[in-house]
Amino acid sequence: MGAVAGKVVVVTGGRRGLGAALVDEALARGARKVYSTARSAYADDRPGVVTAELEVRSAESIAALAEAAADAEIVFNNAGVLLPAPLLTGDFERVTTTFDVNVFGPLRIARAFAPVLAANGGGALVNMHSVLSWLAGSGAYGASKAAAWSVTNSLRLELARQNTHVVGVHAGFIDTDMISAIDAPKATPADVATRILDGLEAGATEVLTDEATVAAKAALSGPVERLTFSATR
Repeated sequence: MGAVAGKVVVVTGGRRGLGAALVDEALARGARKVYSTARSAYADDRPGVVTAELEVRSAESIAALAEAAADAEIVFNNAGVLLPAPLLTGDFERVTTTFDVNVFGPLRIARAFAPVLAANGGGALVNMHSVLSWLAGSGAYGASKAAAWSVTNSLRLELARQNTHVVGVHAGFIDTDMISAIDAPKATPADVATRILDGLEAGATEVLTDEATVAAKAALSGPVERLTFSATR
């Protein structure tokens, strides 16, 4: 993919948390324009930032964004949701919402922006996963991230023909509102964003942002019963 400098970037869920850090990091590296989305309208008066409303469960909302951001060259699929929902006993609507946002949302974005990226030379698609993609015990959220990881790996093959670089990002605990109730060591969004952009610019296909994700990835070759999640890991 090469440098972010001079590129047009889309960050879904860019209003806060890791998304906001990705917007900041893209600007710091010289991105020409950054489209930053949220579920409701908000203002960002920095030169080069264009805010937009986006509902990743809506094909119409995504189509409108793809039309508005027809100059996009890099797309960060960052928007996601964490709704506590054990698979057997959790509210089933929470389970389906989790999959709709975390799996089908990024896929909808990829389908809508694939022609845009192709028209602009290929560019890059960066999908946010989690260390929980590989660890059992986090209910619908972890299962959705495992499915998203698989989707990304298949998209990498399908998008290769149009020269689109696909990156999958795995992260452990990040200090955001999403996991504020979890008492565990957390990386800062800025540090994670830096690692993601470093990986993208280096041409990585997968970015493991911390020691927890490196250890979990290495454990995939071992017994499956060892792949369990604990907040005290």
